[in-house]
Amino acid sequence: MITARGVRGALWLLALTVPVGCSPPDSTLREAGRAPHSTTVWSLSGQRLEAPEIAADRRAALEADLAAAKAALAADPQSEEAHIWFGRRLAYQYRYREAIDAFSAGLRVHPQSYRLLRHRGHRYITTRQFSLAERDLRRAAELAAGTADAVEPDGAPNAAGLPRSTDHTNIWYHFALVQYLRGEFAAAEKSWARCVGLSRINDDMLVASTYWHYLTLRRLGRAEEARAALEPIRQDMEILENHAYHALLLDFKSVGHTLARAPMPASIDRATWLYGAAMADLLDGRRRAAVDQLRDIVNETPWPAFGHIAGEAELARMRREAGAGYAP
Repeated sequence: MITARGVRGALWLLALTVPVGCSPPDSTLREAGRAPHSTTVWSLSGQRLEAPEIAADRRAALEADLAAAKAALAADPQSEEAHIWFGRRLAYQYRYREAIDAFSAGLRVHPQSYRLLRHRGHRYITTRQFSLAERDLRRAAELAAGTADAVEPDGAPNAAGLPRSTDHTNIWYHFALVQYLRGEFAAAEKSWARCVGLSRINDDMLVASTYWHYLTLRRLGRAEEARAALEPIRQDMEILENHAYHALLLDFKSVGHTLARAPMPASIDRATWLYGAAMADLLDGRRRAAVDQLRDIVNETPWPAFGHIAGEAELARMRREAGAGYAP
């Protein structure tokens, strides 16, 4: 007999498993990287992701930056820095496959470059090729071990013009993130703990790494340690960039998780905020509310954002659970 509860469960599962307007490719091909020479990026549900529109004035500036980077590389094809910036400038135009190719070309010249591996690993995350990202970032961490850290220049500086991240913090941040996205939470926790230790250089890096470390500890059921991780978080921190992470951590530190669902533009901050709200719902047992938040992420926020990618990963995990017989 089909009960009302069974119908509701089936409808909820259908909402999770059927993406809109897409013809999903084989997930194995995506993860193995057999499509990296295509300009197409596919979501974890198999939806085609098109490059966002760039305003004409912004595009002109980006094209000028790319032309300068290309000229610098042509002038000095042995330069690690020139290879890095050529790839970065391509990525800022959402030309992620070409950026990966550019970093790969640089690695043929500098096979021990942890900086090139860090950047290629980042763009493997953007293109949802998590296994390749984890491989690159693990190798980058090995190569960077024992080296002096250095501030990483910003391609899109904050309002103060002060870069906040370093080579080492970026390597460990992206390495821990891809482990988290793959659901390797025990490994991710160790990597996030390492990243938090490196991130005490400034408050922007500290709130970014603490945010993901807190969520990872909660996913592992280590609630007391998660609360302890929030101890350094204060209202009066010097935040130049990561305002959404800071606000979310202050909320997590409060009693009862009272995250406001205020309207926000379709931005990276909106993706961050919605994912934090979804995790507050999920970790506090409000699973269906979390699903609503996650679907808002994939429908309403920019797909290159880490919050968007994490939302896709959560829904993919739920689909696997449902396929394995999980009863929501």
